Amino acid sequence: MRIDIRPLTAADRDIWAELWTGYLTFYESTVAPAVYDTTFQRLLEDGSYEPSCLLAWEGEEAVGLVHYLFHRHCWRQENVCYLQDLFASETARGKGVGRALIEAVYVVADRENCPTVYWTTAEDNHIARQLYDRIAQKTPFIKYQR
Repeated sequence: MRIDIRPLTAADRDIWAELWTGYLTFYESTVAPAVYDTTFQRLLEDGSYEPSCLLAWEGEEAVGLVHYLFHRHCWRQENVCYLQDLFASETARGKGVGRALIEAVYVVADRENCPTVYWTTAEDNHIARQLYDRIAQKTPFIKYQR
């Protein structure tokens, strides 16, 4: 399977929405239509701290997405990169889409002189965690949220 990774464009709105809906459904979540609109607009912005999106393609079919953003960090001079959402369509799972998207974010982070890329996942996301254990280092931190 040949996977091509490219940045999101304005023409990708429907494809992106379908993939992001798949991601949200996987995590048994939903967001309001206004959040889709705002998020898509932000993903197309050029600001240093706006989120970005890459899509994975197999031929003419979009098979995955990743959202990521850079931010300041009090323990480093460099920015860090938060990989916020990662999704491969059901038909593409196990075919290298997740790895390709993460590695594409690594390339962008390296180009921006950003040595750290981090993300969170559900503890019971065992299949994805097998990949994550191979391409990143698990930290001992636990997420809390208000």
